[in-house]
Amino acid sequence: MPGPRRRGRRSCALIALAAPSASAWTGCWPARGRVEPRVASDARMVLAMRPSAPAALGSSGADVAEGEKVGVLLLNLGGPDTLDQVEPFLYNLFSDPEIITLPGAVRWLNGPLAWIIAKTRAPMSREGYKQVLDGGSPQLRTTLAQGAAIEAALSTRGVSAKSYIGMRYWHPYTDEALAAIKADGVQRLVVLPLYPQFSISTSGSSLRLLEHEYYQDQQLRLLKNVVIPAWYNRQGYVHSMARLIASRIDMLPEGERAGAHVFFSAHGLPQKYVQELGDPYQQQIEATVSFVMARLRVLGYSNPDTLAYQSKVGPVPWLQPYTDEKIKELAGGGVSSLVVVPISFVSEHIETLEEIDIEYRELAEEAGITHWERVPALGVEEDFIEDLASAVVEALPRMEQRPLQEIDEGRPVSLRVVNDLVSLRSKEEIGAEYGPVRVRNYRRGGFTPKAGGIK
Repeated sequence: MPGPRRRGRRSCALIALAAPSASAWTGCWPARGRVEPRVASDARMVLAMRPSAPAALGSSGADVAEGEKVGVLLLNLGGPDTLDQVEPFLYNLFSDPEIITLPGAVRWLNGPLAWIIAKTRAPMSREGYKQVLDGGSPQLRTTLAQGAAIEAALSTRGVSAKSYIGMRYWHPYTDEALAAIKADGVQRLVVLPLYPQFSISTSGSSLRLLEHEYYQDQQLRLLKNVVIPAWYNRQGYVHSMARLIASRIDMLPEGERAGAHVFFSAHGLPQKYVQELGDPYQQQIEATVSFVMARLRVLGYSNPDTLAYQSKVGPVPWLQPYTDEKIKELAGGGVSSLVVVPISFVSEHIETLEEIDIEYRELAEEAGITHWERVPALGVEEDFIEDLASAVVEALPRMEQRPLQEIDEGRPVSLRVVNDLVSLRSKEEIGAEYGPVRVRNYRRGGFTPKAGGIK
């Protein structure tokens, strides 16, 4: 977490001090008990870039009935608005079982341990947050602006929608967003995590919490919904990133442009997530970099590039190469100009404004880098927002696809889908538009993209 700028300390918002408690991407998420990771040896991922649909294609309103209320729930990490909020924010962060996972017999220590860590780290973390807090959380300001921009873009596609924000570790929390969704009488909900790449520790944690809240509320269970679990391969996202990088290359002195090194820095993750739990994050990050560099080639840029991972915390090995080590290696190899790209971030916060802009830039200058340009987070970049709106429009019809359709077509489905079919009766039988007859005490405590939506 943020603190005095000294070598060997990395600010971090998503860290893991012990083994994560989720099972593989290809399996289910157990609510309690020992984890038995399952990694499919023949797992396949969609690594092709998806084209953006023109706004005109959404002019029909994606079959949304007139007057039907559509909600878009944006999920993100969250962060403190003031220095006084740093300690309770840290407590929320470290009390997440995906951050610190204890064996079942001592799981009751999770809260006390989180309290101790928060108390210990808070003074150091406040020093880091002093660098980035300017009238409130920069991430929240950006997320609010993104929500408003998505609403406007959906309006041009014939969809009248309202955005809601559910942060994982600070206000507005997920339950606050769901309360507003219920109060507004939303009839269709698209859940859109603002993490381009899926990871157990980011989108997965937010979606597991969302599901927990969802299944405790009968009114919410009747709400039509769908989740967009990842969008790293969408054309609008990729093209927006490439355009911002090109603009920063052009800001360098003319003699430095051709040889400038495009340095992608992604948030790190313990290797165990990928190697033992089947987390797709690394593969999706690498695919994103490939898509963006291919687009830069089309735009006429042939700069070399490197991908590294930042924010390592603790003694366990994380994804490599590490950002700080790679910066020193490139400088030692004669690189003089870096164009730094926060590839896994779509809003500015502690990892970009303090860790990259201050810590890594100081390190680069000490190592001999003479020209440094940092690509801003996407924020409300027009093509990016337009493409997120297109993703929402594309997702809306999927709410009508019942699990039985997948089974009828012979497509592989998760055990959860089959169990839901057993627990559901048709809407004609119960006189309800959509949803289960009764609430069962599901032991499953997580969420995977295999489900495709909260069923």
